[in-house]
Amino acid sequence: MSQRIEDYGPIGDLHTMALVGRDGSIDWLCLPRFDSGACFARLLGGDDAGFWQIGPAAGGRCTRRHYHGDSLVLETEWETPDGTVRLIDFMPPRDDAADIVRIVEGVSGRVPMRMEMRLRFDYGHIIPWVRRQGGQQLSAIAGPDAIWLDTPARLEGRDMTTVSEFEVGEGERVPFVLTHHPSHQPAPGRRDAGKVLDRTLDFWRRWIANIKYEGSWEEPVHRSLITLKALSYEPTGGIVAAATTSLPERLGGPRNWDYRFCWLRDATFTLQALLGTGFVKEAGAWRDWLLRAVAGDPADLQIMYGIDGTRRLTEYEVDWLAGYEGSRPVRIGNAAVGQFQLDVWGEVLDGLHVARMAGMTRESPAWELQRALLDYLEGHWQDQDNSLWEVRGPRRDFVHSKAMAWAGIDRAVQAVERFGLDGPVDRWRALREQIHAEVCAKGFDADRGTFTQFYGSRGLDAALLLLPQVGFLPWDDDRIVGTVDAVRRELMEDGFVLRYRPDADGGVDGLPGAEGAFLACSFWLANALHGTGRRDEAVDLFERLLGLRNDLGILSEEYDLDTHRQVGNTPQAFSHVGLVNTARHLSGTHPAKEAKKATNRSA
Repeated sequence: MSQRIEDYGPIGDLHTMALVGRDGSIDWLCLPRFDSGACFARLLGGDDAGFWQIGPAAGGRCTRRHYHGDSLVLETEWETPDGTVRLIDFMPPRDDAADIVRIVEGVSGRVPMRMEMRLRFDYGHIIPWVRRQGGQQLSAIAGPDAIWLDTPARLEGRDMTTVSEFEVGEGERVPFVLTHHPSHQPAPGRRDAGKVLDRTLDFWRRWIANIKYEGSWEEPVHRSLITLKALSYEPTGGIVAAATTSLPERLGGPRNWDYRFCWLRDATFTLQALLGTGFVKEAGAWRDWLLRAVAGDPADLQIMYGIDGTRRLTEYEVDWLAGYEGSRPVRIGNAAVGQFQLDVWGEVLDGLHVARMAGMTRESPAWELQRALLDYLEGHWQDQDNSLWEVRGPRRDFVHSKAMAWAGIDRAVQAVERFGLDGPVDRWRALREQIHAEVCAKGFDADRGTFTQFYGSRGLDAALLLLPQVGFLPWDDDRIVGTVDAVRRELMEDGFVLRYRPDADGGVDGLPGAEGAFLACSFWLANALHGTGRRDEAVDLFERLLGLRNDLGILSEEYDLDTHRQVGNTPQAFSHVGLVNTARHLSGTHPAKEAKKATNRSA
């Protein structure tokens, strides 16, 4: 059966990611890409959906696990009556094929070990044809997929499962190398596990050497940046929201979504995190992915795209999987791709503005695209939408969405005023003021002293915390301070922040049940407390958020306040981006100063 979400540690090769449990079992792996079908899906469907477990034959949970320095090489140790054994799991940066390398290393004594591998392609639906290929090599083929397992350990088949029972003594190593490649291609060459391990560690040493971060909380910042790098798709520069699908926002509930895609709402936050810590190459790759993905008719702009810019992300349900702890349905694809979310036009324009501010130029094609996005925004900013939270209820005049339309127009004005680009700046200035006036008039509840989730709403939305961050109003404006206080009063539970209350205003999101505390929103509140002069409270909240990380420093999307467990898809890029940016702000970069530099305007 699957373990707690926080019991899993990710390993990856910048194309896909595997989740390794504390018991040494890989319970989730999609090959060859993040968004491919899973060949190990026990996470969502039990043993029959596929897994690959290595551990002491007598069983037991690990006594210690950690990443090898600032890398994505995971080491799990067990202390047993027979001795101590270590399992080293990693995926080397990809060359011609995808490799998962697992090295069993004896630390002391002599420990009996057991390996079980149950391959099931297409999310547990397809049993491959397994054949021995001489020595201790196996091949498993089904349709377009072929997997090879190479090991010196003795292998045998039992009940549609590959099993190996062996012993490892002090100083000995027993490697297992699993390689995936298209089934129509020749068999891959054999890998030397030790050399591949050295190459992988060297890759991460060289990569982390580029970091430029001198603030507090260095360890969690480093681990978050490594996680963000691992969630990037090397061929295109896209960064997936998470490596999993259908991990529930509430255990046993229906709020289960596929997050193995790239969201435009993440653009600005991700660029700020990467640029603010010295990773200009990764920021440039993300910006270029963004430009390619949104190219075309501005009316066709989507809230998310595939890792290669794919637009069709059709959602369907996988009825043969029982779901994580019975949380159904299990969804593949994401129907929210067809929603109208007004804020994404502003998010894209703001993200490209951040890139421009950092000197990432090549303005000619980029500005032409932005002009087209601005033309669309001018004609549609008054349209109702589904908000950045992708509510599946009726469209509304969401305040955050309108504020991001304002931000998009504001960045156009700055492009002309500060960078000399061409455009109807007087018209844009007037439109900027029009949007600003409407939001302040219709989206602010003067009786309660707070902005609201949408025009006329009694409910709140944690995205309102972003209004000063994008420069809509200064941090010390009474309306912002009042909104921050209202969010704390009405959206906080047990010290953490909900996105919104789903049952407010007559069930705004159209779905039954509630969800956990959304971790990115709690980081936003820490920023807001800092920005409004309450640094001690901001630091206290930030450090409580750090306490929600698992023992490897990993965060999922949300935190269940009833069961005190991580919930939602994992590892979640939005959570780790929030951690990095909040650490930057609390370490001396004041949000008000950043907002002033970003907007160069007093609202």
